[in-house]
Parts: sequence; structure tokens; C-alpha cells
Amino acid sequence: MSSRRAERVSEFVREALAELILREVKDPRVVSVTITAVRVTNDLARAHVRFRCLGDEAAQARCLAGLQSATGFLRAQLLRRLQLRRAPQLSFEVDSSLPELERLAQAMHRAGERKE
Repeated sequence: MSSRRAERVSEFVREALAELILREVKDPRVVSVTITAVRVTNDLARAHVRFRCLGDEAAQARCLAGLQSATGFLRAQLLRRLQLRRAPQLSFEVDSSLPELERLAQAMHRAGERKE
């Protein structure tokens, strides 16, 4: 199977999950969630979903638990929208890249100030 198809399915899954989480998931733990990336395997069997949510680590852990709890519902809804034989297995992971990038930018800024 082509990786181009997996890329297209990844983008579709990202958009569909974002809409489903915003409008359909009623779990109070799942609030202010942004889907940052989805990577679907070439065989379309698994989708690795990275997300961000507002709050501290405890809020992110609650959000992760809520998303894991809603996995069955989300897969069923994706199956209807994807029009594939099977919906991919979903695995959720908190996207921690933004805070890491902010720390790196601050370190570079401080290093630049020292040189001047």
C-alpha cells in the first residue's frame, strides 16, 4: 500500500477526530483538545494520535484517560466517515513538543544575549 494513501488517511483522521472531539465527545475530562498530528501506518491498521490540551500535567493525564475511554466511540464514528473496511486502532499520546520548543527558543535567546 502506498504511503501517499496513508498520508491522506492520516489527514482525514486528524480532521475527523478534531471535529468529533469538539462536537460529539461528552466526557468532561476531554476539554480544550487540539489534535496536532496523526500518523497512520501504511496498512491503515493503526493510527498514532498526538494531541495537546490546556492545563498542567494532571489535566493532560485526565484528558488522555478521557480520550482512551472514548476510543471505541471514536473508531465507530471514523468507520462511518472513512468508508474503509476497518477503522484504524487509535493510540493517543500527549504532544509535548511545544513546551520543548519554547525552552529551546528561550535558551537560544539567552545565548544570543550573552554574545552581545
